[in-house]
Amino acid sequence: MARDTVIIRTADICDDHRDDARICEIQFRDVGGRNHFHGDVVCLSTYEDNSGLRAVLAEGGAGKVLVVDGRGSLRRALCGGNIAKEAFDFGWEGLVFNGAIRDSHEFDVLDFGVKTVGLTAMPPRHERDMKREAFVSFGGICINTGDYLYADQDCLIVLDKPDHD
Repeated sequence: MARDTVIIRTADICDDHRDDARICEIQFRDVGGRNHFHGDVVCLSTYEDNSGLRAVLAEGGAGKVLVVDGRGSLRRALCGGNIAKEAFDFGWEGLVFNGAIRDSHEFDVLDFGVKTVGLTAMPPRHERDMKREAFVSFGGICINTGDYLYADQDCLIVLDKPDHD
């Protein structure tokens, strides 16, 4: 599945949207084959549990970015290399984890972006704690399902709707 390879810099978006761009204050780590991506937001929340993640990814992600609020936990991974490969195969533009991932070396060959707050080796729990959300809140901003997210090596920003050529 073809990916949108147009590079849109967050600084350029912020220049045009000084009053309405929501800038996440978390300094994410970039993993994956790209450090830039953008798309319509789909929100999930969880705590150290990734049950249900594969089902959401399988719905397809062309033009979408999955944002997972794992409450910043670094104890257990929310995603590993196998699930990241599935996300890539299902066409997701990018993944954002306010939590940890594992097997980060397996992300490097995937031509899409992944942002995470950290890495761990511990696998996730499977207690059916993952939920779809209308919004998640972390890094000083609220991110709504249906918002538009832009990410690059500088930061992650969110607008109510896309604004680029």
